[in-house]
Amino acid sequence: MQRVTFTADDFGLTQSVNEAVERAHRADKLHAASLMMAGSAAADAVRRARAMPDLHVGLHLVVIEGPAVLPPTRIPDLVDAQGWFPSGQLRLGINYAARPRVRRQLAAEIRAQFAAFAATGLRLAHADAHKHMHLHPTVGRLLLDIGREFGLSHVRVPAEPPAVLARCGTRLGPCAHALYHWSRLLRRQVRAAGMTTTDHCFGIAWSGHMTRERLRRLLAELPDGDSEIYFHPATARDATLRRLMPDYQHDAELAALLEQRTPTI
Repeated sequence: MQRVTFTADDFGLTQSVNEAVERAHRADKLHAASLMMAGSAAADAVRRARAMPDLHVGLHLVVIEGPAVLPPTRIPDLVDAQGWFPSGQLRLGINYAARPRVRRQLAAEIRAQFAAFAATGLRLAHADAHKHMHLHPTVGRLLLDIGREFGLSHVRVPAEPPAVLARCGTRLGPCAHALYHWSRLLRRQVRAAGMTTTDHCFGIAWSGHMTRERLRRLLAELPDGDSEIYFHPATARDATLRRLMPDYQHDAELAALLEQRTPTI
């Protein structure tokens, strides 16, 4: 038995992303979206989501390479003067694990993002993290512990089976294999918290490049069980997207969504 959910990430980052999410959902091609609470177009995303009650909206937690909800004075060890998280995963990971002061600020920011989502009045359908930073045990634990207080019941575990990608013509390197096995820790955390997740998640190896042909091949090779396929669609390559994701094919991902069969959820 195969079940698949199509999700759009970075909802609220820019208006062009929001437009793509609405277009794909109204075409009955997209069932879920993950919302960045401090994105420059978050208010626009919330307005659109309220007009689409069947869209399952979750929190896209940002603790790397993106904007924070709290002001820099509240979390000076996390962000720069503009309130922006850095992009270095290794350094961030060490700080989150080893520095109690940083962990306290991290917990405060995660709580603020969940609280900001709750303030929208939208139902919290799920949570995941930008750049999959909830694979970090500290971030994952905080997301689950704090999320539970806000009614969180479903979490993305970014577990992309290498064997499936190989059948699609993409052979993953050692780092991707290690990431797949490392995701088991987050899956155990999710289950121990009494929450649910899908069996498989796709979009990691082809992040920003989930084209029509790749999606077609992937759908033909989907394993049994529940799968999530996530996308980064946008109607235009605006300045923010060009700066943050210079090589992403946002328009191609939107086209892939619109031209495929309606997913089963």
